[in-house]
Amino acid sequence: MKGNIPVLSVSGRSLAAAWENSLLELYSKGIRIQTEYDKPGDPLSLDSTMLITIEEPKSEPRIHRAFPGGLEFLEEYRQEVVEGIKDHWIRDPNNPEDQRWEYTYHERLFSYRIPGLQTSFDQIDAVAGKLSRKPFSRRAQAITWKVWEDLNIHDPACLQSIWCRILPGEDDIWTLNMNVRFRSNDAYEAAFMNMFAILSLQEKIAEKISEKAGRPVTIGRYLHLADSYHIYGSRIEDFKSRFLSQIEKRTFEERTWTMEFAQPLFDEAKVKIAEKVKRQTEKYL
Repeated sequence: MKGNIPVLSVSGRSLAAAWENSLLELYSKGIRIQTEYDKPGDPLSLDSTMLITIEEPKSEPRIHRAFPGGLEFLEEYRQEVVEGIKDHWIRDPNNPEDQRWEYTYHERLFSYRIPGLQTSFDQIDAVAGKLSRKPFSRRAQAITWKVWEDLNIHDPACLQSIWCRILPGEDDIWTLNMNVRFRSNDAYEAAFMNMFAILSLQEKIAEKISEKAGRPVTIGRYLHLADSYHIYGSRIEDFKSRFLSQIEKRTFEERTWTMEFAQPLFDEAKVKIAEKVKRQTEKYL
């Protein structure tokens, strides 16, 4: 119906397959709409509300070669979200001249702060603790939105919430299911990296639950909901030449990498990433 944002849904066995399917569905059925970031003369963006289900998050091939950015950058982003390597780049809100970042996802998830309270909240540890005691609970979630900040800052948090629940799987082994909601998600330039990093976080939560409960926990399906799943108009031609051309010319195996291939390159990149973060930290200081 005219005036309605299309609600699209795709699935895939692996991350690479699900992300590829989501872009093809968006390109086929998305609508054109303007954004707050458009420059004069930019084409309208392609947009939808998107629901993506990754059926077996640890299945291969996991990495799609068409995501913008290299493997080193992907590992850097994973460390940023899961390990908090850039949390010290967050600006002092009381210093108007501080030009560092307004937040990181890791800081919001692992050290959520509320004005007037001296303590912070490790929401990920709380999620793991809750599910280790009551795996069927519907209350195990972590949020990022800070209404007193995010309504007025330049680049408010896109990731909104992470919700987890456990079901018994094969041999009664606990299986961690995860739902993730983004208010806004750049489908072409960010979504793959977002999902890759949060899937790594899902593994970390499963490990925490296993430690607290004293029993094995495996990874179940991952569901990714984006209220606005979009490709910016200025990037559509690049999307056609880089992404759609691969679909036409290469097999799925030729369009993807396995973790077995990528992991040595991730490991090799860790020293470079640490040096890069150190240099940027020195600039901020």
